[in-house]
Amino acid sequence: MEKFAGIDWAAEEHAACVVDADGMRVRERLVDHSEAGIAELCRELVDLEVCRAAIERPDGILVDRLLEAGIAVIAVHPNQTKAARDRYSVARGKSDRFDAFVLAELARTDAHRLRAIRPDSDATRALRTLTRTRQDLVGTRVELANQLRAQLQAFWPGALIFRDVDSSISLAFLRRCPSPADAKGLGPGRLGAWLARQGYSGSKSPEELLGRMRSAPAGRAGDAEAFARRAAVLALVAALEPIVAQVRELTSQIRAAFANHPDAAIFAPLFRDPKTVICPATLVAELGDSRERYPTEGALAADAGMSPIAVESGKRRAACFRRACDKRLRDSWSTLADSTRKWHPWASKVYSDAIARGQDHPHALRTLGRAWARVLWRCWRDEVPYDPAKHGNFVRLQAVGG
Repeated sequence: MEKFAGIDWAAEEHAACVVDADGMRVRERLVDHSEAGIAELCRELVDLEVCRAAIERPDGILVDRLLEAGIAVIAVHPNQTKAARDRYSVARGKSDRFDAFVLAELARTDAHRLRAIRPDSDATRALRTLTRTRQDLVGTRVELANQLRAQLQAFWPGALIFRDVDSSISLAFLRRCPSPADAKGLGPGRLGAWLARQGYSGSKSPEELLGRMRSAPAGRAGDAEAFARRAAVLALVAALEPIVAQVRELTSQIRAAFANHPDAAIFAPLFRDPKTVICPATLVAELGDSRERYPTEGALAADAGMSPIAVESGKRRAACFRRACDKRLRDSWSTLADSTRKWHPWASKVYSDAIARGQDHPHALRTLGRAWARVLWRCWRDEVPYDPAKHGNFVRLQAVGG
């Protein structure tokens, strides 16, 4: 008789529950998140002839080990688990053991409604790790850069002479001159020599940079405050420099990993600059290898956050912004839509028509992204690069002189 498992995952201890085909509990236990605990759990599930296990996450060591043991794993969104609790209890109680039972029941009764995890290739998992780590580091860099900019605007806005406060040249300048006192006596000659040593390739001359510095409003911080803010600037610069370097290093590794990925050519024709790598690499990494993950182009558009949520009640009908989606895939898909509208004639027309209908810029981008999903889903499913000659709407637009 088939059996089904539910596992309430946690950082240190997992609650596991096994039910039979009639929904009766067969085994309940707690499992340590250790090599011995996970190995014992997998052996026990195999001995009990568990065919499916439900868990509230799509990846991780525990998921990998369950798949390795030959057990089908179903990823259940926490919102789905929360909604299912009331099916088995009217008291609205909650515990790890009870959640494990609810997950086991979902594996038994709702497997046809939930997505079974298909393990991706090592190359895709590596690319996903690199792109997600880079995105997290970029978020940290932006946060620290905002703090650094705020410090400078509070007592020395004249130091913001370069376009990006977190650029290598700007950080090097702030390490050299973290306060107005450190920049005293800085003339065009000294600044020009320093810029040359740093390999500065910007269009601004030393005279222009100094003019921008001296035209900025002067702060009125006292000696103690100026000393404290100088220390804060140096601390933020010291924190930012290694992050900027690691983002650059990860970008290089992503470029190499993406070049060797079999799906890289699918999205390459949609980026005019051959050096563009982050957006297409993120698309490939987030889509994964399993073509069964998105059985229709609508499923892809929904997971990418490009299609709205329909809300109907009586005579009320509304289309609402879709929040439950793959946020990383949504960001990269929106970037794809935004870049193609600037050079691709068909994409430009879809976007401009949406604007003409009264949609704002983000809404119009989602409309274009939804249109691209219809095209690129087929390319991705068939594992063929995008070919404008096979894009029907684009060909028809060219035929009428668009």
